[in-house]
Amino acid sequence: MKGPLRVSGADARRFLRRAHRLDERLPGTAAALERHAYVQLDPLNVCGRMQDHILRNRVAGYREGDLMRHLHGDEGGALAARDRVAFEHHLPLTHVLAAFPLEAWPHLQGAMRARERRPSAWMGRLTAREREVSALILETLGAGGPIGPEAIVDERKGRRVWGAASLAKATMQKLFFHGRILISGRRANRRVYDLPERVMPAQVLAQPPSGPEEAARWAATCRLRQHRLGVLRREEAALVEDVAARVHVEGCPALHCLLEDLALFEGDGDGGAGLPEALLLAPLDPIIYDRRLTRLLWGFDYTWEAYVPGPRRKRGYYALPVMAGTELVGHVDLRADRARGRLEVVSRSVRRGHRTARAVGGLARFLGLRPARP
Repeated sequence: MKGPLRVSGADARRFLRRAHRLDERLPGTAAALERHAYVQLDPLNVCGRMQDHILRNRVAGYREGDLMRHLHGDEGGALAARDRVAFEHHLPLTHVLAAFPLEAWPHLQGAMRARERRPSAWMGRLTAREREVSALILETLGAGGPIGPEAIVDERKGRRVWGAASLAKATMQKLFFHGRILISGRRANRRVYDLPERVMPAQVLAQPPSGPEEAARWAATCRLRQHRLGVLRREEAALVEDVAARVHVEGCPALHCLLEDLALFEGDGDGGAGLPEALLLAPLDPIIYDRRLTRLLWGFDYTWEAYVPGPRRKRGYYALPVMAGTELVGHVDLRADRARGRLEVVSRSVRRGHRTARAVGGLARFLGLRPARP
């Protein structure tokens, strides 16, 4: 790995806008998964779902729900295993649910096996009660088709962890974390599970799991593909020194980017600085996911507050950051009133001189709504 490339903060922000394809969009959902390694999923639908906010800014012609159709087919679970090109699972060592291309499968196996041994009420090893109900779940799946927790007749309660109220639901979540069952589709956004051989192509399941070093290298590379410019631990940087470059930005920690992206630092283009309208980012958009780096590089201290108690919120339940060119200039808190067919602005705080009406109107059209009048 060569000595660090030294760039200004403005150059780094311009690079990130280019690298995240916010001006030159990708041709489809598959291309976005290939470029960014994964797309984070979240069930909340306040003014559109997280994954749709992320992809509508990066994929040409993206429609609401396109990622789920890419994962599970037009009927939300109609894909045969041989036709599947992507799947849902968790990032290693985390609870983050994401959409992955098939190439990720062997690299996730080690984390799945490790969870089976780790103590955790949500994702770790099965308790005696959970082992009992898991036998019923696997037997039911083997004898029929995909099911949700409601198909298991068991009145016992599980430990309340992230909404897993029933023992059947809690056990299914653990079996999913362990890779013993997989999400085959969704009904009204609720998970439907099936056996891996009926979800994933046979040639994918036949691949041997990655070894620890190979999986760690994959994970570090994924981080750079996801964020395009980010912080790596020393041991991670050593694993990817043949594909990554060090980047020094004054006032920021040591950063890395992929060698394939270096050319995006070249040129004096404005990187979108001259665009007339603002852009509404996802609350967990990968361009601002690292809160510390976002504060240092963009001068924007942002926290997603959907899971923050109301009295402690500073911006709002589902405030979307506002990007204008290569600056983050504020936020708009939005709520979709589906019954009345309109997108409401709950609150906004945007730097003087910047307007968000066109951006809000664009999101309203994307959601099939009309923007509420101020």
